[in-house]
Amino acid sequence: MHQMNAPSARHTGRILVLQALYEHDASRHRMDETMERLLADADLGHQGKAFAQRLVEGAIANLDDIDGVIKKYASSWPVDQIPIVDRNILRIAIFEIVNGKLAPPKVAINEAVELAKTFGSESSPRFVNGVLGSLMEGSREA
Repeated sequence: MHQMNAPSARHTGRILVLQALYEHDASRHRMDETMERLLADADLGHQGKAFAQRLVEGAIANLDDIDGVIKKYASSWPVDQIPIVDRNILRIAIFEIVNGKLAPPKVAINEAVELAKTFGSESSPRFVNGVLGSLMEGSREA
């Protein structure tokens, strides 16, 4: 029974991290205050909150590296011109796959595409999947 809750807590954690990164990106609000407020309202449980905190801290700490990866695999788009939702979904997934190794790549990509379907535009899921698919192709060749 406990295992069944793990993915949903992580999924909810990713949504919360997307909200925090979006807010930070759009308004430059302090990330610690944003996370504190979002976590206070979230029903994530201890593990879900710890996961979300690790994800957001890692994404922010590795932002330049992550944006470099986005620039490499979404080369037709300057990072600052990618829609905020898509850009931050990519940041979460790339941190999970490359830096944090918090989830198997397939899981991180599926989660990113789900977030894109829920929160992005009509073209977001295809764009996010394409960038992350290119990242995985590129890492296989490396």
